[in-house]
Amino acid sequence: MRLGYGEDSHRLVEGKPLYLCGLLIPSPHGALAHSDGDAPLHALTDALLSAFGLGDIGLLFPDTDPRWQGARSEVFLQEALRQVGERGGKLIQVSLAIVLDQPKLSPHRKALQENLSRLLGLPLDGIGLTFKTSEGLAPKHIQARAVVLLEG
Repeated sequence: MRLGYGEDSHRLVEGKPLYLCGLLIPSPHGALAHSDGDAPLHALTDALLSAFGLGDIGLLFPDTDPRWQGARSEVFLQEALRQVGERGGKLIQVSLAIVLDQPKLSPHRKALQENLSRLLGLPLDGIGLTFKTSEGLAPKHIQARAVVLLEG
């Protein structure tokens, strides 16, 4: 068994789209980022890579490379899954915590979990999804933390 951990955070700015778990979430603000700024998928990508000592998202997809400007984070996640699979890794379970003050995420829980299930090839009960607020400490900020359990 292998365990991986990843986290990501971005400042939020007016007028940018907010992508979470591969979905566009209605919001007046979104992540300031080189890519689409999908913090949960970035955290999951790092968690997968860390489980096999493969570095992190910045190593594979540096923000200094114009190829990744505005890239969808599913590309990063799929590459991490490919590299893990090449090493015999099989994803068993993920636990993902998203810290965001606004918008409220509970109305989007089912859609987010279903999209993660599709992206990761896991059943719904293999995806733990937790939503938290910063309690006003970082209202213009999103953070995601991910733990993954793999065989291999």
